[in-house]
Order: sequence, then structure tokens, then C-alpha cells
Amino acid sequence: MERAKRLILVAAIVAVPSCTMIGSASLENPPPPPETFPDRTPPSDELPSRGGNMAEYEQSGKTYRVRDSSYGYDETGIASWYGEQFQGRPTSSGEPFDMNQLSAAHRTLPLPSWVRVTNLSNGRSVLLRINDRGPFADPDRRIIDVSYAAAVRLGMVESGTASVRVQAVEPWQYRVREP
Repeated sequence: MERAKRLILVAAIVAVPSCTMIGSASLENPPPPPETFPDRTPPSDELPSRGGNMAEYEQSGKTYRVRDSSYGYDETGIASWYGEQFQGRPTSSGEPFDMNQLSAAHRTLPLPSWVRVTNLSNGRSVLLRINDRGPFADPDRRIIDVSYAAAVRLGMVESGTASVRVQAVEPWQYRVREP
């Protein structure tokens, strides 16, 4: 009888690593630790993006007005993240999306803009370059979509969303610059 219990215990220990729960990362292929993602270069003064900086645009029946400047932007709300499904696809700025870079999507900040995103539940913070438009899912609550790499740094991969503070940082970006 004791031997049967040991065999059951060994079988259970061997079987557990191959199981995954729906919505969780595979144990065979866990997300890389935050330090494996490259840090963003310090914010730099960039020309406005040729794409995504129209005065206003419509998405899913809603009209959004792009801010003239990132100066003074400071908002609290919900962040979500996006990754593999969008890998390599063009962002609103025209750059290919790279889920392993520290970037984000915002509905109204000029492209590109720099922001500091802070997860309010754990205090983790990351500097991100806004180069895309979104989020368009649940726009009344969500204020920013962060890349997979940013979600790992912020500790929000498994939950999918987090309560965050988003603050624009210098250099302030402008939607259009005079020649």
C-alpha cells in the first residue's frame, strides 16, 4: 500500500509541470525576466510622426482629438497590454510593432511621446515611448495599452490589466511643428 502511494505521488509530481491553466503562460516557455528586455534609450526630442498625428480621427463610432502637446498630461486609469498578435504589424506611427520593446499605444498623445507609467498596486514604473493609437477596447476605462515587455516590467502580464498613473515626460512632444 505504501508503495502505491509513492507511485501516485511521483506520477503527480511528474505530471504537474506539463499542465497549464487557461490564460496562463506555459511552464515550458515562461516569459523572460524583466531584466532581459533592453532599456529604452533616454527620451529624445523627435520630429512628430508622419502617421497618427491628425487633428482628430474616428474609431468605432467615437471621435478622438489628438492633443497639440504632451505637456502637462497626467492621468490615472486602467492599462492593458498587447503582444504577439500584433508583432510586426505597423503601428499608427508607421513603425513595426515589437512586443519586446518598451512602447505603448495612447489615443490622444502626439506621436511619438514619452510617458512614465506606474502600476499603482505594486509601485513598479517604466519609461515608455508612445508610437501607436489605442486602446480601443473598453475606452471608457482603459487609458493606455503597453507592450508585452512593458507589461512584464510593470508586473501585469498575468492579470492583463492594472490600475496605473500615466505622466508625460520631457521632452514635450507636439503634434505639428512649425517649419
